[in-house]
Amino acid sequence: MNMEKKSGRLLVGDVEVVAAAYREFNAVALDQNLLDQPTPPPRTEQQTIATSVSVSGSGTFAGNSTTTITFEPTDREGWWLDRTDLPNALPIRVAIDNVWTTGSVVSNIVLRAGGPHNYVRMVEHIIALRMGLDIDNLMIKIDSGDPPLFDRGSLDLTDALERAGRRTVDRPVRYVTVKEPVTLGYANGAFLTLSPNLGTLPKLTVDAAVNFPNAIGQQRIMFPVNATNLRTGAEARTNTSYRKMLYCKTAGKIFADIRNLGYTDKNILIAKKTTYHNQPRLVRNGKSLEPVWHRGVLDLLAAIALIPDARFVGEITSYKAGHRLDCDLITQLYLNDLLTEV
Repeated sequence: MNMEKKSGRLLVGDVEVVAAAYREFNAVALDQNLLDQPTPPPRTEQQTIATSVSVSGSGTFAGNSTTTITFEPTDREGWWLDRTDLPNALPIRVAIDNVWTTGSVVSNIVLRAGGPHNYVRMVEHIIALRMGLDIDNLMIKIDSGDPPLFDRGSLDLTDALERAGRRTVDRPVRYVTVKEPVTLGYANGAFLTLSPNLGTLPKLTVDAAVNFPNAIGQQRIMFPVNATNLRTGAEARTNTSYRKMLYCKTAGKIFADIRNLGYTDKNILIAKKTTYHNQPRLVRNGKSLEPVWHRGVLDLLAAIALIPDARFVGEITSYKAGHRLDCDLITQLYLNDLLTEV
């Protein structure tokens, strides 16, 4: 039986809509609960990687091109994106104040700093890794604004970062949490709640649920954020409906952002009304949990990674939310001075 969750202080949204959404969320069956995993002791010193590693793949928005990402150690604090094809542009810090847009037809987080050409699209599948790995400082060199889209989700990236090793940096790791439970809700019944860290050890846990009117249906998982669960979520591909896929392959081609989209049957999960168009992953008890794992790790944790100066700890509760809502809530944390050091 699921423990009933409650909304925090509502920062944005309608009280009655959020209350109804919580009732709907609490009724979703829990498909997987990993909260009994042991909590490792907190790290006290920051780390970067020991050596540089590179990964290449077909571009997301220009599938006929090849993009290379090189992870490099850095003495700068935080995660950074550096466009090597723009030699006079400064690196873009992974931070909420550098979010340019969250897309429209193709939902994604776009980071930009300085001039209008110094941007990187669909960064979520890269920056989410900051939350589950023991890497506090990282320079991400990329030779275009279009990151690669892999057939294995983000596993190619996690494998590369594991090969890179680690080097200690002489700075303390900082942990922050929210001062009180807070919620942001949308009119469609989507919401996101952040709750304070409880207990003596800093820990981040996720309770994520999705609800789609197709083969994906309702899915819910609960897990602590650690390297093992990050790797599970990293395997989960972006999902889309069969109808949207057809749109992108036909009428959508009149739009520049969609015309050369690198989506294939291998690198995304395509859901029809009652079945999947292609083979789903992360099957548990006969049910694929790939969409909710993608949401809970590669989408949701990307927004949490936008808190730049520390590691967020506490509890995240997410229902039917997406990149725009996620980024709106992180913005509200700063507008309302809601973060406090643990």
